Amino acid sequence: MNFSHALGAEFREVREVDHDGKPARAVEGSRVYSTSIDDLWDAVTNAERLPRWFLPIHGDLKLGGRYHLEGNAEGTIERCDPPEALEVTWEFGESVSWVRVRLTPENDGTRLTLVHTMLQDEAGEAHWATYGAGATGVGWDLSFFGLGLHLENGGEAINREASDLWMASDPGKVFIRGCAESWGDVHAASGADAQVAQAMALRTANFYAGD
Repeated sequence: MNFSHALGAEFREVREVDHDGKPARAVEGSRVYSTSIDDLWDAVTNAERLPRWFLPIHGDLKLGGRYHLEGNAEGTIERCDPPEALEVTWEFGESVSWVRVRLTPENDGTRLTLVHTMLQDEAGEAHWATYGAGATGVGWDLSFFGLGLHLENGGEAINREASDLWMASDPGKVFIRGCAESWGDVHAASGADAQVAQAMALRTANFYAGD
């Protein structure tokens, strides 16, 4: 498996937003994949394909149904408009946030845009003060990367052992640190103090890289 052209998100943005009348933050990433909108929709919603690049999923996978990602989040499917729009709650522990996915044709491929929105509540602010945008952003970067490998491999499952070994290698850690630094840059561009944003990014990189 070739990891030399590792790529997470191509576009990143951090902004303060309003969610149901409450202050929140949105972390957005997007990337164009060389496949059709129907194939990309299938890759991100088909319960048989999701474990090949992301996580096993269970539940009532339809509008209004509940889903559960093994070892990770669960939530409710709030919007499902194939092959363009998916919106879910993202419930992890005591925290509830929201994930929105949009697919749009672009040139000979399809752009996937993901927006993860989190309230500026007590628990969220404590986590943000430590890790900033990268805590959420790098996790999605790794998902963008895994999805890319899956599509490049003709829809087959990625080699988890090879992927884990690469992530623990020096090139893998360079990739993780690059993603974290990029989130620090867009965090600073959103108005945060640049030194504070990069310090958050460094802590995020150390967490994901296991350093």
